[in-house]
Amino acid sequence: MKFSTKAIHAGQEPDPTTGAIIPPVYQTSTYVQEGLNQHKGFEYARTQNPTRFALEECLAALEGAKYGLCFGSGLAAEGNIMNLLSSGDHVICGDDVYGGTYRLFEKVWKRYGITFTYVDASDASKVKAAIQPNTKMIWIETPTNPLLRLCDIKAIAEVAKAGKQITVVDNTFASPYLQNPIALGADIVVHSVTKYIGGHSDVIGGAVLTSRDDLYETLKFHQNAVGAVPGPWDCWLVLRGVKTLAVRMEAHQKNAMTIAQYLEKHPAVEKVMYPGLPSHPQHALAKAQMNGFGGMVSFVLKGGEESARQFLGSTKLFSLAESLGGVESLVCHPVSMTHGSIPKAERDARGVVDALVRLSVGIEDIDDLVKDLEAGLAKVTVMAGSAK
Repeated sequence: MKFSTKAIHAGQEPDPTTGAIIPPVYQTSTYVQEGLNQHKGFEYARTQNPTRFALEECLAALEGAKYGLCFGSGLAAEGNIMNLLSSGDHVICGDDVYGGTYRLFEKVWKRYGITFTYVDASDASKVKAAIQPNTKMIWIETPTNPLLRLCDIKAIAEVAKAGKQITVVDNTFASPYLQNPIALGADIVVHSVTKYIGGHSDVIGGAVLTSRDDLYETLKFHQNAVGAVPGPWDCWLVLRGVKTLAVRMEAHQKNAMTIAQYLEKHPAVEKVMYPGLPSHPQHALAKAQMNGFGGMVSFVLKGGEESARQFLGSTKLFSLAESLGGVESLVCHPVSMTHGSIPKAERDARGVVDALVRLSVGIEDIDDLVKDLEAGLAKVTVMAGSAK
């Protein structure tokens, strides 16, 4: 089956009891057993839930993975992966990652004796150079959040295999529709299903996908032992959202390309970051590694933080909010929102500057979105001009 068909049918057979075409919400905490050790494969809902199983099977199919595991949030999914490690282990992480990931590593897992080295993972040689004798994991995002850099998944996976490290790829920005890291050699894929997979800004969730039996057994054990599982209603909402992932991603990236091209020509804009633009330094890798360029666009305004402040207060369709990947357009100021947990000196060194703006381009009419940006940028143009 091809992607669109899998999104609608994988793990979602009609209900055998009633014939309902949509999998039911199994809103139960436990299951009646016919006798001691006589059950139907379900004992307790933290461990087994049919609605969650349907979602896990569907997402595994979309990522080309053997196994799928779902969690109560994207960060819960990341925490599950970190349970593969022990005190004294070392992790190499890309230096442009979601602020919540950085906070999880630096404020939580560091306390348990795990160490982290942050490198520019857009250069696989820098990843290789950072390997230490105790390095157990290489963690990357691609495209990255918020600078939309790309990491060569295949090259980094080859580095990791040579050193026997686990390669983890956060595929949230691309979604399974546009990129499949396991096919490129990654060991584990993680998603915030809150974003493009759910797609409607109405649910929080996370997922971990792998084809390695050994990793799955440990991940599955910790899913049950730690218990950060999603409820059946949340799983049902994600299943409903994922059915339209293919058509939504096509609309997202079509609008995003138009907006990136528009911003690149605007006099108030200093720099545009979008993998679909020929000006992007890794445009060729994006064409080779991805099936499209996604719906995220970041840009730096002229005039500094004050220009960003003026712009962020003047758009209507681009709502000022955290998160991304919903059908509606959002605008975010990473420095004060998603990446506020990263110290300023580190943010500045990485390019997450005060004038950086991140757009999650929705699927509204493109003419309306461009007009909304024009209205916001009109004030910035005056400020940028007066600042010269």
